[in-house]
Amino acid sequence: MDLWLSFCVVTIVSAPALAVLVLGLLSWLGVRFTERWTASIVGAAFSTAAFAALASFIGILADGRSSVEVKLGSWFQVGHYSFEWSLLADRLSLPFATFAAMLVGLIGAFSRRYLHRELGFFRFYLLLSLFGAGVQVLVLAGGLDQAFFGWELVGLTSALLIAFFHERPKPVEHGLRAFLTYRLCDAGLLAALVWLHHKVGNSQFVEQGAAWATLRTAPELFDTALIGFLLLWASMGKSAQVPLGGWLPRAMEGPTPSSAIFYGSISIHLGPYLLLRSAHVLDAAPWVAAAVVVVGAATAVHGSFVGRVQTDIKSLLAHASMTQVGLILVEIGLGLRYVPLIHILGHATIRSLEILRSPSLLHDHHHLERAVGRQIPRTPFHLERLAPAALRPWLYRFALERGYHDVLLRKVALGVGALASVLDRVDRTVTAWLVGRSAEKRSRP
Repeated sequence: MDLWLSFCVVTIVSAPALAVLVLGLLSWLGVRFTERWTASIVGAAFSTAAFAALASFIGILADGRSSVEVKLGSWFQVGHYSFEWSLLADRLSLPFATFAAMLVGLIGAFSRRYLHRELGFFRFYLLLSLFGAGVQVLVLAGGLDQAFFGWELVGLTSALLIAFFHERPKPVEHGLRAFLTYRLCDAGLLAALVWLHHKVGNSQFVEQGAAWATLRTAPELFDTALIGFLLLWASMGKSAQVPLGGWLPRAMEGPTPSSAIFYGSISIHLGPYLLLRSAHVLDAAPWVAAAVVVVGAATAVHGSFVGRVQTDIKSLLAHASMTQVGLILVEIGLGLRYVPLIHILGHATIRSLEILRSPSLLHDHHHLERAVGRQIPRTPFHLERLAPAALRPWLYRFALERGYHDVLLRKVALGVGALASVLDRVDRTVTAWLVGRSAEKRSRP
């Protein structure tokens, strides 16, 4: 049974990785499969991963275990530090892994017709496979070091798919904005890793009486809280939480299938996954849990208000996703564990379906308006009826300006850019002075 479970867990990661290897090698050699064969390779890889994840889950339940850990050896060792590759299948990772594999396979099948004869067809499937492999590495990682690899792969493929239609300037601009937001917040995850190794000694997930394996806490409460706040910062960027969520509506510039799988189902929920995997840290540091609740609640309110004034379906769905993820963070901060997990899987299923349906929904709506001969009036929301008349114009402007977060972040970015420019000039001046002094010394007899 142990050998069978280990084989299934390894297959969950190796099948998507094999698809990436095959497509990447073909691309490097300049070989292109037909659309049918390209979609078939991706579909077969993720179908295999989905069946392996289901088999692992059934096997764990039948064997009465709470988790299975597969050690794959050490990558490198420096002093007392050793980077260990391991896969952890438990009640948190297996539902994510199963859902992700099934959805990537379905998106691959859907995209075969949606992107038919698109110039970037092969590139889309290569990035989709890389994304799926990154997700499996992240959710099945036995420690935060290994999870960081999957985290970065997801961010890279997200930015590249936003800029999929690179012949137009806006997709490239929005992809770059998402990438910069990811990188800014990924610094929090990297800093948390460094601090964990400094204070705890490793970043492995261990079972310590929680619902599933989580991070160890530091001996001092301050260090535990610092690690928790850094992890929250990392999850805020990936999950488009206030005030960093301005990139999410702009991310809809990419193909609809990638928007559905990234910002409706999987990628946007990886922030809550990271917090669920760090549940013991939140339990040990109440201030961090309170901050998670505040960030989630603020995002839910912001997304709800801003979504009401959107004029296109994709932006509305983007803010709806933001709202639901905010509510999931509130649930996590309140100490719930299985409720946010069920919420994630349910919301991901519905939202991805809505985003895939959005192009035909617009067509159906326009067809209905032409049939009735006028614009269909919108039914007022309950909140609009309840808000005082004097407050409604301010709320409307607040929603139109997306909470003024973009303006604030633009000012911060300009300030940081100006500071970087000054530091660059100082560095160049000092370097030139040092080079001149060095040349003067060499020229002396």
